[in-house]
Amino acid sequence: MTPLRALIADDEPLMLERLRDMVLAFPDQLELVAEAENGKAALELFEEHQPDVVFLDIRMPGFTGLEVAAEIGERAHVVFVTAYDQFAVQAFDRGAVDYLLKPLEQDRMELTLRRIRERTSAGTAPPDVFPALHEMRKGQTVNPEIERLKWIKALVGNDIRMFPVSDVVFFQSDMKYTRVVTATQEVLIRTPLKELLDGLDPEHFWQVHRSTIVNTQRIDTILREGAEKHYLVLRGTKEKVAISRQFYPLFKQM
Repeated sequence: MTPLRALIADDEPLMLERLRDMVLAFPDQLELVAEAENGKAALELFEEHQPDVVFLDIRMPGFTGLEVAAEIGERAHVVFVTAYDQFAVQAFDRGAVDYLLKPLEQDRMELTLRRIRERTSAGTAPPDVFPALHEMRKGQTVNPEIERLKWIKALVGNDIRMFPVSDVVFFQSDMKYTRVVTATQEVLIRTPLKELLDGLDPEHFWQVHRSTIVNTQRIDTILREGAEKHYLVLRGTKEKVAISRQFYPLFKQM
C-alpha cells in the first residue's frame, strides 16, 4: 500500500508539532511532504507538492483553513483540525468532510485514515468540501451577539450614500475596491469581500466565486454553458455572474 502524501498546516508551533507526530505515527499510510505555519504558505506548498491529503487548522492568519480548502476544492482530501464548537462537527458529519478535534486523539486519526482509504480504494474522488464549508459558515455566525450588516455606506464624490443591504444584488471584488451593485446604482467601497462575508447574513448572501457574493433572493436563473461553466441571472441587473466550479454544489439542491 503506497502511503498518501500529506501536507499539514497550523499556526501554533506546538500544535503543528503534535500534528507532525501524529502523521509520522502512521508511516505505512502517510508520507509527510510539507508543513505550513499559515494559510498562505499552505496554499503555496499545496501547489508545489500536490499532496493527496491536507490537514488544515481552521483558524489561521492570512487565509483560514476554510479559505484554503475552498481554493483546493476537490483536488485533495481535506481534513480540518479544530478545537471549536458543535457547529463544525455537525457540518462535517453531515457531509463527507473529515475532521480532527483538538487535542488530537489517535483513534480519531485512525478513523479518518480509514475513511480516506476506503474512498481511494474505491477510486472515489476527494469529496466536495463546499456544502460543509457553507454549513460551517452558517454555524459560526449563528451567535445572536454578532451584529449583521444592515447598511452599505459609500463615498460618491463629496456625498455619502447609504442604502440597505437587502437592496444589493451582488458584491464583486474590483482590484483595490469592491463593487456594490443594486438594481438602480453601482458604487465602489473599500471594504474587502472577506470582511463583508463575515458581516452578511449567510442565509441570504452566498459566495459563488472567489471574487463574488450574491443576494440569493435576487437569483432568477442558473445558466449552464458547456460542461463546466455556470452563471447566475440576477433580478435587477443585466450582468451574468459566474459560479466557480468549487461553489456550484451549493446550487444542486435548488
